[in-house]
Amino acid sequence: MKLVTFTDSTNKPRAGWLTADATGVVDMHRISNGALPVDMLSFIDDHERYMALIQANNWRSLPATHAIADVTLLAPLPNPRSFRDYIGFEQHLKNASSKFGHQVAPEWYEMPIFYFTNHQAIYGPGQNIPRPARETRMDYELEMGCIIGKAGRNIPADQADAYIFGYTIFNDFTARAIQGKEMKCNLGPAKGKDFANAIGPYIVTKDELEPTRDETGRFNVRMASRINGQPICNGNFNTIHYTFGQMMERASENDVMLHPGDIIGSGTVGWGSLIETNFEAHRPLEPGDVVELEIDGLGILKNQIV
Repeated sequence: MKLVTFTDSTNKPRAGWLTADATGVVDMHRISNGALPVDMLSFIDDHERYMALIQANNWRSLPATHAIADVTLLAPLPNPRSFRDYIGFEQHLKNASSKFGHQVAPEWYEMPIFYFTNHQAIYGPGQNIPRPARETRMDYELEMGCIIGKAGRNIPADQADAYIFGYTIFNDFTARAIQGKEMKCNLGPAKGKDFANAIGPYIVTKDELEPTRDETGRFNVRMASRINGQPICNGNFNTIHYTFGQMMERASENDVMLHPGDIIGSGTVGWGSLIETNFEAHRPLEPGDVVELEIDGLGILKNQIV
């Protein structure tokens, strides 16, 4: 199931899903006569009950309420409760660390590392991304986002799947010039990561990615990026070092509660950012540039820099 948040002629955000052929959108509140909620966060909060209603009433077989051409897709979850972003891919960490003059800390191999990013700076597919004032080294980062579907604390990695709602594409836009100065102070990225987190174009429920798991339990899905149509990265999610289960175990330990609607970022796939080649693969992002991220099964997330 591919879940979306959209606006129609009323300009009011609505929650729904794509039709099987992706040519239409179903307004879940409208087709259920109010039994399903208007917004995505409310749907995720009680999604097990709502999914049972959808199945019992066969609502997924109903025709679209809108043609896809008549709506504007927004971030599928415009208001996540929190947003943790990890550094899950070893190749990216090695590449990026060397460009900042750092070495990979041995502690990274002991535990997955994350920071809290701005869960209020959420952008969706097709939305323009403003370049921060005076930023000279703006970058993109190709990641997968995991949406939490059930509250829990002290979640063991091997039980984490029961707490996952679904997945989406995540572009962790980064101001590298700002970040470079900040990280010299040993407090990690802050303003360099504060201005834009793009997700979308939809949330895929976790059952849809299950057939892609390999023997290690990781998703064998291609991850690609393009800038102005030029291919930049062609990677695979199965190269990730830490699984989402391990990330959730780390986030929820010491009695920390994870909530429905929290997002966890995977970190950037190897070569999935410009800093990794010191901007030799492409110059820093400038107004007018169009960035496309594609992950098999999760669609294409496209944004323009302004």
